[in-house]
Amino acid sequence: MKQHHWYHYLWIWSLLYFSLGFVHILFAWLGLISFILPLIFALFDGSKGFCNRYCDRGQLLRALGSQAGLSRRHNMPSFLYSRLFRYAFMLFFFAMFGSILWTTWLVASGASSLQSEVLLFWSIPLPWTWSLSADVPPWTAQFAFGLYSLMLTSEILALAAMLWFRPRAWCTFCPMGTLTQGICQLKAAAPHNGTP
Repeated sequence: MKQHHWYHYLWIWSLLYFSLGFVHILFAWLGLISFILPLIFALFDGSKGFCNRYCDRGQLLRALGSQAGLSRRHNMPSFLYSRLFRYAFMLFFFAMFGSILWTTWLVASGASSLQSEVLLFWSIPLPWTWSLSADVPPWTAQFAFGLYSLMLTSEILALAAMLWFRPRAWCTFCPMGTLTQGICQLKAAAPHNGTP
């Protein structure tokens, strides 16, 4: 019988995050944790420890795909784990994040009004009335809508990859995983100071 560690239950955080976003959109700001923690691990530890153990999405995919047996376990097309696709997908992902920051800036500067909708795949609005406090600056809400859209879209892609391919197929081309892998490789290749 496989031993279960506390981090195997981090999938709860993934469910909690998306549930809280439906309750109130400003909870979407918590998604920044998923951007910051992997970078901290990569920059200071020089490892992909976050991806391998502590990623809530990875643990959710493991729980649903392996433990619940929902994965069909088809072979992945080789292009999905090619360097070209992984880096192209990472650049696209961060371009979308840059678009969120740009839209947030436009709202903050008064050049644009708040777009209070969550968009799946950057084009399909969800038919949901989002809770929003009237006393918050519009730019904070705009960023929340954008980030939640990005997080929900990537979650759907991850679940689709899990259902059709192996449980953690998403991890093969995850933008944060590709970024942190690059950081770890740079750290490993960098000359170390001091005597051996």
